[in-house]
Amino acid sequence: MAGVAPLALTVVTAGPAAAHGSMSDPVSRVFACYAEGPESPKSAACKAAVQVGGAQALYDWNAVRDGNAAGRSKTKIPDGKLCSAGNPEYKGLDLPRGDWPSTAMKAGTHTFHYKATAPHKGSFELYLTKAGYDPAKPLKWSDLEAKPFAKVTDPKLTNGEYVFAGKVPQRTGRQLIYSIWQRSDSPEAFYTCSDVVFGKDNGGSAGSGATPAPTASAPTDRQIAAGADKSSMKSMNMSHGGHGTGTAHGSATDGSAAVHDKAAGGAHPDAVVRPAGGKHLAETGGDSSTAPLAISGAAVLAAGAGVLFATTRRRGARR
Repeated sequence: MAGVAPLALTVVTAGPAAAHGSMSDPVSRVFACYAEGPESPKSAACKAAVQVGGAQALYDWNAVRDGNAAGRSKTKIPDGKLCSAGNPEYKGLDLPRGDWPSTAMKAGTHTFHYKATAPHKGSFELYLTKAGYDPAKPLKWSDLEAKPFAKVTDPKLTNGEYVFAGKVPQRTGRQLIYSIWQRSDSPEAFYTCSDVVFGKDNGGSAGSGATPAPTASAPTDRQIAAGADKSSMKSMNMSHGGHGTGTAHGSATDGSAAVHDKAAGGAHPDAVVRPAGGKHLAETGGDSSTAPLAISGAAVLAAGAGVLFATTRRRGARR
């Protein structure tokens, strides 16, 4: 058909969820501060975190991550930035202070809960700070025990939370539990810092005369739902708040749609090429809803091509 450019079918698909979870027992720093209210937190530590890093980090409570960790967390994340995973958005979580909201802890078996907004296969490792840890100083890898006190692979998901047990070592005073959730279906990993207190809270070197730290509380499901629209890590992988961007496009010539995610912490591992009507392989949600969209898009473009073809023929007949 002379003079008529070929039409390429563009298929727009909904991407998988790009935010995944945080420790709810013991409550992580970011989860505790989100529960207080991202715009107006109550505790001094959470107020300071927002002042340094902004409220958006709290709305994105479930995305403290490194998209390309691949089991190399200890070499990729620098000292002093463990709680943010080296991500500038979460730099407020790295503030060294002894008054972060905390969870009471004791030695022995403890049941841990990890809120999962998008489940993935993988392993959890929990590390406890060494005796003599000072929360008023930047957290370093050397502050943690060399080996995790708890490690579990593919724990059971119950009511939206991963639940597993671990034997907590003996400690006194204020300590910290650091979690690494390394996915087995991609190089992506997630991190949390949970401030815990064994017995009396000493607050570290900043504890003398300091205001007692509040008890950490995890947000309710209602609180989580209320802030979902302000999260920059939406299930559609759309750009929001400058954190993540997602575009989806493809060509009818290969029948696929490429999804790209440029979220902080590395390209999101769920950004893959997949059939327009197929299911995503990672356990982040199905893509079956994309098929009707692809079909309707094809129908519209096909109809447009037919009209264009007919118009061209009529013009040729008049010449």
